[in-house]
Amino acid sequence: MKRFFNIFFVTLGVIFFLLILAGVYFYIADPFGLKQPFIDYEIKKDATSTPSTVTSAPDQTTTNKNPLLSPTQEKTLEKLGIDPATLPTTITPAMEQCLYSKLGTTRANEIKNGASPTAGDYFAARSCL
Repeated sequence: MKRFFNIFFVTLGVIFFLLILAGVYFYIADPFGLKQPFIDYEIKKDATSTPSTVTSAPDQTTTNKNPLLSPTQEKTLEKLGIDPATLPTTITPAMEQCLYSKLGTTRANEIKNGASPTAGDYFAARSCL
C-alpha cells in the first residue's frame, strides 16, 4: 500500500509540475494572442483616467474609421481589440457569400443592418475579411 501511495503522489506531482510549465509557456509565448486585448484595455483605461486636479473638456469629435460600420459596431470591435480601420472599406460579392455561409443568413443580415457583432461572429467570419 505504501508503494501505491508513493507512485500516486509522485504522479500527481509530475502532473502539477507539467501544468505549471504549460501555464508559464502560455503566459510568455502567448500563442493565441490573448494578451494584446488586455494590454490595450489597460492602456485605454489609464489614458482615460485623469487626475482630479486637471479638468479637460470632453472630446466631442468622433472619427469614422470605417464607412461601412455604425459607431456602435466600431465601439464593439474596438472593445474586442480590433481596429476598425484595418477592415476592408468595400465588400465584394465573394466576401458577402462567405459571410452568409459562416454566420447564416439571419445573423449576417442583422449585422448588415447595424447590429453589433459579437466576438464569436468575428472569429467565425474573420477568414472572410
